[in-house]
Parts: sequence; structure tokens; C-alpha cells
Amino acid sequence: MVPHFLVRVRVGQPPESQPLMSRDKESTGGITLLGNQGTKYEDKYNPSVLETFENLHPDNEYVVTFDCPEFTALCPITGQPDFGRIVIRYIPRQRMVESKSLKLYLFSFRNQGDFHEDCVNIIMKDLVKLMAPKYLEVTGYFNPRGGIAIVPFANYGDDEHQDIVKQRRLDSFNNCK
Repeated sequence: MVPHFLVRVRVGQPPESQPLMSRDKESTGGITLLGNQGTKYEDKYNPSVLETFENLHPDNEYVVTFDCPEFTALCPITGQPDFGRIVIRYIPRQRMVESKSLKLYLFSFRNQGDFHEDCVNIIMKDLVKLMAPKYLEVTGYFNPRGGIAIVPFANYGDDEHQDIVKQRRLDSFNNCK
């Protein structure tokens, strides 16, 4: 019997006759952190911890969203901790970022001294370099310091997605609530 959460239904065919899509070692071969009980948490900024896997649906334009509500970095001037939420959205091409490696990468900012705007741009550039997505955006919702909250936004799009780049950048002017 097939577990209910693995059943895909095609109209007019019983579930038993439908193929299930699963990943093989080739499509997940670069993943070393997921399931690894000996995970090392980096204490310095480290983009090399990022891992990818094959996108099995590159012909579909779909959005992947990551929400990191516990992002921390250090103020480069005072050394005080800055707390915020990082939201990453992207339209994948051939490669996708593995979520545990992304978590470890974001954790590596913990002792990094950078301004909020720098963190958001560094994250965006590292992920673009890693995956070459069709479109990617990073928004940082940082907790107020000195009574001011900062919400930096950075995005990237290939030639076919420049309309989204421009529209989302315009939309970001209305992003503060």
C-alpha cells in the first residue's frame, strides 16, 4: 500500500496506476548536511556551507519562499547584536538551495559585523552565484534600534524577468507597515 501523502491523482486513472516521482542519488548527490547528526555551526560568515540540489521542474515557473524569523548579525560599529527576519523568494532554474544549508549559512552571519543593507545584498549575491535563478529577492525586516526599523530589499532577475525586478522594487516602497 502506498502512503496517502505520496499519491498523485490523474483525472480518469486510479491512484494505483499512476507513477510516483521520487528523487534518486544523482539529483541529491551534493547534499551532505541534511540528515547529518554531526552538523557544525559556523561562527564566521561562510557561503561555502551552501548546498544545492537539482530542480526536477525547471519548465515550471514557481516561487520558493524561505522565512528566517531569527536572523542575527552584529553592528559593525558597536558590536551590538541586530535581530531581524529574512525572507527569501526565488524562481528556480536548474539548481535549488537546500534548506538546512541555507539555515547554517544564515546562522554564519551571527558574529558578522555588517549593516542590515549589507547583509541583504550579500545574501542575494551569494544565492544568485550559487543557483543562477530566474528571479530572486531578499527582504530584511530588522527590529528597531534607536527607534528606527530598517527594511532593506534587494532583488535580481535574468533578462526575461526584468519586468518582475522593476515591479517588485517599486512594490518594496510600500513594504513598511
